[in-house]
Amino acid sequence: MSAKESKKLTVPAIRARKNAGPKISAVTAYDATMARLLDEAGVDVILVGDSLGMVVQGLPNTLPVTVDEVCYHARAVARAIRRAHLVGDLPFMSYQASIEQALVSSGRLLKEGGCEAVKLEGGEALADTVRAIVRAGIPVMGHVGLTPQSVHAMGGFRVQGKGEDAAARIVADARAIEQAGAYSLVIEGVPADLAHRITDAVSIPTIGIGAGPECDGQVLVCYDLLGMVRDLKPKFVKRYAELGDAVVDATRAFVEEVRSGAFPAAEHSFGMAPPRTVGEPTGTTPVVGSMPPPYGPAEE
Repeated sequence: MSAKESKKLTVPAIRARKNAGPKISAVTAYDATMARLLDEAGVDVILVGDSLGMVVQGLPNTLPVTVDEVCYHARAVARAIRRAHLVGDLPFMSYQASIEQALVSSGRLLKEGGCEAVKLEGGEALADTVRAIVRAGIPVMGHVGLTPQSVHAMGGFRVQGKGEDAAARIVADARAIEQAGAYSLVIEGVPADLAHRITDAVSIPTIGIGAGPECDGQVLVCYDLLGMVRDLKPKFVKRYAELGDAVVDATRAFVEEVRSGAFPAAEHSFGMAPPRTVGEPTGTTPVVGSMPPPYGPAEE
C-alpha cells in the first residue's frame, strides 16, 4: 500500500469519492483482530454494525443490541485500525424516542466507542434527528431501503421498493437524509435499478448491500464475505473464501493431535534454564530494538 493509500480516511475524503472515486469498500468488524486484518487489506470503511446481534450474539435479529454493546465492540475495533474510517451503528430505540436521546446515544459512540461517525436507519421521519446530530458535530451515515430494525413492520427481511409507489418513497427518504446533512447513505435490499436511481438523485456517496452494482460503494458483513457462516448464503453475498470450512478442519486436526499425544511436541515445550555462572548477566539490561511477544511466554 502506498503512502497515499495508507492515509487516514476522513468524512470529507469519503464524501469526495462520489465524484472522484474510486468506489468505497466497506466491511463490518466487531473485534480488534478482524479489524486489524481488514484495515491492512485496504478496506475504506469499517462498520461496527448492530448486525453483531445476529453474527456475534446468535440472535434472530438486531433489535436487542444496546448502545453499551456497540461501544464495547467499537472500542476494540478503534484500537486496531490505522487507515479505515470507523462508523458505529445506533441500535434500535437508541435514537427514535427523541432528538435528545439521539444526541446522547450518538455522542456515546464517539466518546466511549471511538467511532468517527454514526449510522442510523430511516428516511423523512428521521430528517430532523439527522439534522440535529450533524449540527452537534457528529457525522451521520444514513440507511434506507431494507432497514433491519423495522423487520417486524416489513414482515421479515424482504426486498423493498419493488413497486413504483414504494420506490418513490425510498427515493424521497434518501433525499431527505441527504438534505439533513448526512455525508453518505447505505442502500440495502432494493432492486438494482432503484439503487441506481437513488445514487443519481443524491450528491452524497451511496453504499449498497443487496442493491446492485451502480452504488458508489459496497458493504458486506465480514463473516459473510469470508464464508464463516456456512449455512447462510444470501443471494447478494459473494464469498471470497471458505474460512468456516478451514476453521472446522484446523480445529479437527488439533483435537486429533491432542487425543493422540502428537501435540504438543518438543518444539512447542519449554526446558529448564541452565544454572547461572558467577558474573553472568542477569538479563535486567534491556535489549535495544527488542519487542515483547503479543501474548504468552517466550523462551530466552
